[in-house]
Amino acid sequence: MKDYTQLSGSEKAAILLLAIGEESASKVFAMMDDEEIKELSLVMAQLGSIDAAVIERLIFEFADQMGQSSSLAGTMEGTERFLGKVLGKRADGILDDIRGPRGRTIWDKLGYVPEQMLANYLKNEYPQTAAVVLSKVGPAHAAKVLAQLPDGFAMEVVTRMLRLETVPKDVLDDVESILRNEFMSNVAKAPKRDRHETIAEIFNELDPASERRFLTALDERNPDAAQKVRDSMFKFEDLQRLDPAGIQTLMRAVDKGRLALALKGASETVRDMFLANMSERAGRLMRDDMAALGPVRVKDVADAQHAIVELAKQLADRNEIALTRGDSGSDELIY
Repeated sequence: MKDYTQLSGSEKAAILLLAIGEESASKVFAMMDDEEIKELSLVMAQLGSIDAAVIERLIFEFADQMGQSSSLAGTMEGTERFLGKVLGKRADGILDDIRGPRGRTIWDKLGYVPEQMLANYLKNEYPQTAAVVLSKVGPAHAAKVLAQLPDGFAMEVVTRMLRLETVPKDVLDDVESILRNEFMSNVAKAPKRDRHETIAEIFNELDPASERRFLTALDERNPDAAQKVRDSMFKFEDLQRLDPAGIQTLMRAVDKGRLALALKGASETVRDMFLANMSERAGRLMRDDMAALGPVRVKDVADAQHAIVELAKQLADRNEIALTRGDSGSDELIY
């Protein structure tokens, strides 16, 4: 425990509440709101050992009583018991917040595991085990995991879930034990996802101006990292990897004026790909529209291309088209 002079106000309050006991502390807690209780509870759980000298200085009037014990201990377990007695059920929500994901049940922790990783594990288990697991995790996460399972196995799991009644405690304990000792330990050892891909996905969600600003700043600090992020991002040029049906779907949804502006600054390959998927008349009109635009600003073209990429992502999210990311050259504008 740090020196008394270094204690913050919250730490002093937490020590005081530990020292005066549950009955007196309950009266103090009754006059606080949940946020105040949450803040003090978190501090309590992190106090560690508290010297008697610190306690005596903090609450001198109780020096005789506190001096009989050389120390107090602020731990998560002690805080849970303390709040349980003082607040009853009101303590549950507060404890959930101060524990964080690591302090929650195995089922809560599974909610933080990528769906593909959990699906890869479950497909090698008995359907009944997978049914128990998916019935315990949140519906949204269970749906994503189910979609990643082989069709036959997934339907068997769904069938088992429909017949699933109350799971005996010993069975549930066995499943929890397996998940904790085998699966979660392997998750902790699993290789981390490429950080450049993570940043690329974040940058893909930015508006064009912000995307350029961050990439320019990253170029100045770490050019190699900036290039790897660019290579991992989905760009307008990647639309050339759409199949003919996907191109047709995208063109039906896109604004024709915006497409003309985007194609004005696109590579010849991408421009020809779009034009080849238009009728002869529509292709001729698109070329006329591009020519009529005259000189255009790089920013305007980038904004138009970004908007079309965002539209493509929305269509992909609805499974109307399939996107494939790939490397491409730079997009230089030509008058």
